[in-house]
Amino acid sequence: MNRPIGIDLFSGAGGLSLGFEQAGFDIVAAVEIDPIHACTHKFNFPDCAVIPRSVSGLSGEDIRQAAEIGDREIDVVFGGAPCQGFSLIGQRAIDDPRNRLVKDFVRLIRELKPRYFVFENVKGLTLGKHRQFLDELIAELDRAGYYVRLPWQVLNASSYGTPQDRQRLILMGARRGLPLPSYPKPTTVAAGKTNGGLPSGPTCQDALGDLPDAEAFPELTESDEAKVSAWKEPSAYARTLRCLDNDSWGFGYPRDWRSDLLTSSARTDHTEISRRRFAAAQPGKVEPISRFFKLAAKGIANTLRAGTDSARGAFTSPRPIHYDKPRCVTVREMARLHGFPDWFRFHTTKWHGARQIGNAVPPPLARAIGGAIIRALGIEPTRPAHTVKLGDPTLLRMGMGEAARFWGIEAPIGRRDRKSGAKKRKQSEIEAERLAEARG
Repeated sequence: MNRPIGIDLFSGAGGLSLGFEQAGFDIVAAVEIDPIHACTHKFNFPDCAVIPRSVSGLSGEDIRQAAEIGDREIDVVFGGAPCQGFSLIGQRAIDDPRNRLVKDFVRLIRELKPRYFVFENVKGLTLGKHRQFLDELIAELDRAGYYVRLPWQVLNASSYGTPQDRQRLILMGARRGLPLPSYPKPTTVAAGKTNGGLPSGPTCQDALGDLPDAEAFPELTESDEAKVSAWKEPSAYARTLRCLDNDSWGFGYPRDWRSDLLTSSARTDHTEISRRRFAAAQPGKVEPISRFFKLAAKGIANTLRAGTDSARGAFTSPRPIHYDKPRCVTVREMARLHGFPDWFRFHTTKWHGARQIGNAVPPPLARAIGGAIIRALGIEPTRPAHTVKLGDPTLLRMGMGEAARFWGIEAPIGRRDRKSGAKKRKQSEIEAERLAEARG
């Protein structure tokens, strides 16, 4: 029996893609305008057709051709379209040009005609003047032939086994004539809280306690990976992310990966003054000078932010302070707090890697949402029969210009040079050309 298929319209590195795969879907296409994020998605999902374009001007037929699915029915289309949701006097908010990507989301739902859709966005879309935009979006989806599960809900990743307070608006809908999906019920309660007998979710210590300290590896000043001979005892949560048990993969494809490598762990060169401040900061509070949040060992992380791209100032993602080390967490430690397994890799620079995580939906939350769609489809999810080999690591080292050349497109986002990437630029450009030729 074929697995149900899904399409990710604003994929980023692939948080939603991973969660839906773990729920039992095959992700056949992913649309992502940022060529660096597109490369990261291609590395982690090598069998998925990555389309490095904006959804604007992209047709449903373009996506079908890229995915090579012909006229096969699509089971779910999902994505988190960026939107501002501001009203213009005398006009509908959804007609604001700044919200055109949301209109394109609805347009592609209309063209692709999936059985189900999932739209995710910030909680702020439900508040104040933004509510007008949300109401108009629901009306647009209704006109496109889809019922929306109401009342809509804001889901917190901490309620689905993630050690992070992260709330997202989730809209789910079904094509007319199909049963509406129901929102997934919480499976955990945030560490330190109680709620109706649900088990306590993982803590920051559960997430990070088994990881070797990045500062014990000199090579991580020049690279984002190091070989590790001994790991600490993992929690149940960490065992899953290290894929130590058969159930760790869920209904996703096992990856062929190097479990002896500590990846996405480039070190940060903090000053001694900063280290003293970080050490003195109170767990669960914001350090007053840097304004970085310090993790509490028995608590959960604050919402991990993405920072900004080059077009908006290239501000670095504010990575929290480790609960036990006088430093900010690494990209891998951010990934652990977000629910990404250790095989999943990010761009080798801290800036891009942290941005990819901060922009992503935590995979455990995405898996719960994907599971709700599986149940609405009336499908019993199946485990894949084969293992997937990850992509070429060169995909994770490219700068913006190199990544754009790999995809054969113009770089759509301003470039930001990084010292760690400049040393490898010439070799990466050669490898980018080689990979592009291999793609044909």
